[in-house]
Amino acid sequence: VQLQASGGGLVQAGGSLRLSCATSTRIFSSYAMGWFRQGPGKEREFVAGISRSGESTHYTDSVKGRFTISRDNAKNTVLLQMNSLKPEDTAVYYCAARFARSCPVNAYGMDWWGKGTQVTVSS
Repeated sequence: VQLQASGGGLVQAGGSLRLSCATSTRIFSSYAMGWFRQGPGKEREFVAGISRSGESTHYTDSVKGRFTISRDNAKNTVLLQMNSLKPEDTAVYYCAARFARSCPVNAYGMDWWGKGTQVTVSS
């Protein structure tokens, strides 16, 4: 499975960005998906996950109420809508996939990773 994240950029605090992750697989609906990020000098952390059906989602506490993960199984794409961005959201964002039904809540079992997209939030 090949994954390609896009949509990153430079935005002022309080602004919004929408990240997109396109996948190569024809059975995208069989994969649970997740977004992760790695800030400067920090370890990679889980941001959001979505089950393969899209019915279940999970977020890390710091983004709850600001970020929304969604998926379009017809377009083999997973999205991350990021609102009310803060400087601490600055990071390289990665999408990842695992061949499973349930919603990811961490990096365990994520088998495929895409190249990241840089998000920079200025204060």
